[in-house]
Amino acid sequence: MNAAVMKKRVDLPEKKYEGYIFDLDGTLVDSMPLHYRAWRKALSRAGAPESVFGEEEFYSCGGKSANDVVHFLNGRYGLVMDAAATAADKRRIYLEMLEEEGMQPIREVVEFVHSLGDAPKAIATGSAIPGASRTLSAAGLSDLFDVILTPEDVEHGKPAPDMFLKAAELLGAAPGRCVVFEDAVPGIKAAAAAGMDCVQVRRASLE
Repeated sequence: MNAAVMKKRVDLPEKKYEGYIFDLDGTLVDSMPLHYRAWRKALSRAGAPESVFGEEEFYSCGGKSANDVVHFLNGRYGLVMDAAATAADKRRIYLEMLEEEGMQPIREVVEFVHSLGDAPKAIATGSAIPGASRTLSAAGLSDLFDVILTPEDVEHGKPAPDMFLKAAELLGAAPGRCVVFEDAVPGIKAAAAAGMDCVQVRRASLE
């Protein structure tokens, strides 16, 4: 019994909403270990010390765009990594790993998505669209959502509420009648700023 409770990733809502908005990485798919390994390799190639970007720091940046992550690390550690080049390298590495290893959906969340039927559903992810599209395809989730938004679609990414507010608009739902599914603090803050309910998906180990 205790073991089953420990493995539970999410407490699903019973309330009905006008719109359902999902983060992607760590929320719909178990992609965070793959993203972390891609970051470690890209940062090493960009000259960052091994001590930069530990597990907790990685999770604290969940939902941010890759460019924003590099800018954050440069500012925090006094580094001079090229943000665009390092972010692009990380995305390439991730896609190569995804091609080789595939992707597993997070069962409880994806079963809930299927249970929603035709209810309006969106993805609001910190990943760029090529990575997001291929992640969804690898996990067999490509046809489940009405809208897919990335940081390129808004002025400010998470923890700003922009992506969630735009998702609600495109779904034709009032923000206060939407729910967000998120695993990381920036996304949870963005949901609160958008005036939306939020369901947290508990993270798994990066190992």
